[in-house]
Amino acid sequence: MELWRHFQQNQGKLIDKWHHYFPIYEKYFSEYRNKKVTFIEIGVFKGGSLQMFSEYLGPLATVIGIDIDENCKAHESDFAHVRIGDQGDPNFLESVLNEFGPPDVVLDDGSHQMHHVRATFDHLYPMLSKNGTYMVEDMHTAYWQEYGGGYLHEDSFIEYSKSLVDQLNFQHTRENTPFPQWIRDTSSISFYDSIVVFEKGSYTPKRRSMRGNT
Repeated sequence: MELWRHFQQNQGKLIDKWHHYFPIYEKYFSEYRNKKVTFIEIGVFKGGSLQMFSEYLGPLATVIGIDIDENCKAHESDFAHVRIGDQGDPNFLESVLNEFGPPDVVLDDGSHQMHHVRATFDHLYPMLSKNGTYMVEDMHTAYWQEYGGGYLHEDSFIEYSKSLVDQLNFQHTRENTPFPQWIRDTSSISFYDSIVVFEKGSYTPKRRSMRGNT
């Protein structure tokens, strides 16, 4: 895997990632390589992740890092833009969208506070491109009280994501379901250890039967 090899051979800025994230990254991000895409990573830290994804995606990608720590501005370079602000502030997020346009990929590796994760998702996901990917990582924090979570806690982003599964299947309900358009434009919601992934993609479910020769 390209990203895993980059991680293992990294001699640049510090990259702090769980090992099992890399095949998940490859699964969802490989289709964006060498294409004109806008990639937003929330949480800059030491800048190594921005550098890794920029090199992985290629020169056509616009990579933006968001962080509340002003020191992270030092990690802005030719390969990535860095914008300083609160991920839970809709005005700040809107300023990023106004500058760079709708994202194709959002990777939330920010504060991991449940209210921040939810606020960021609610603002950015509806603006995601029609075939975009939204990934929230380090969701083990959704089970920790200090991050506003807990097992089956109503404010946990994991619990919120579970609730959206029913909305994903809105076509099959027989009730009047006032689900928002942005969830109707979602093709899949996937859960992994500490990661939730949302994929955009409008489609109309169709069923057909095929008769065999027997």
